[in-house]
Amino acid sequence: MSRPFLVLGALFAFLGVAAGAFGAHFLKAVLSPDMLAGFETAVRYQMYHAFALLIVGWACDQFPQASFTPAGWLFAGGIVVFSGSLYALAFTGIPWLGAFTPLGGVAFLVGWGWLAWQFWTWSP
Repeated sequence: MSRPFLVLGALFAFLGVAAGAFGAHFLKAVLSPDMLAGFETAVRYQMYHAFALLIVGWACDQFPQASFTPAGWLFAGGIVVFSGSLYALAFTGIPWLGAFTPLGGVAFLVGWGWLAWQFWTWSP
């Protein structure tokens, strides 16, 4: 089960670097400082959780008897909802899109909690 998380982690990291470069070089002149800050938050959390997906992929191989899969899907979903809603908000300025951001944050938190629980309860 590690391959999907390793691939997603690498793809989200790739897209995070591309989005960060796009924001730094092109969006400074286009977005307001508040919207640019939101965009940068989206990139930062995307990158953190891309690395988390790589950890999940590694853990799936190292500890096959543990269940890391839910954490991986929570991280992936959290990136889509949290970062995606902030990207959409930055580009459209539609304020209600920000209402989805906390749902992605909850997915991140539950994912980290699940990951911690699996490491804590893992037994060889």
